[in-house]
Amino acid sequence: MSLRDQLRVMVVDDMSTSRGLLTQALDGFGVRNVGSVADGQAALVALERSPVHLVISDYNMPGMDGLHLLHALRQGPKTKGVGFILITGRADREIIEKGKQLGMNNFLKKPFDPVQLRACIEAVVGRL
Repeated sequence: MSLRDQLRVMVVDDMSTSRGLLTQALDGFGVRNVGSVADGQAALVALERSPVHLVISDYNMPGMDGLHLLHALRQGPKTKGVGFILITGRADREIIEKGKQLGMNNFLKKPFDPVQLRACIEAVVGRL
């Protein structure tokens, strides 16, 4: 059984279009076990019930941005080791540095294409 058959991924983005693009790309890579939610709070609830290997989260979301979500995940006993990729249109140095301090595994700048997404994911979890 390959990694892509076992990998469980959570996509977190307040924009339904972005969630769709990410899940569609993951499906194209053969990753079928993908959940998605619209915000950080919903992600925390979902991940408490059903842990995943990798979270792909937007940075700019209302209520709880991607870095606050990352911080919350790193505090939880069930989620502290989950892979985390931050996706942002604002790849400012301070956002990336803060993400690294919090334990972010990788980041991707918007807009991106599936080839970039796959390379970003494989850098965290291994070859799909």
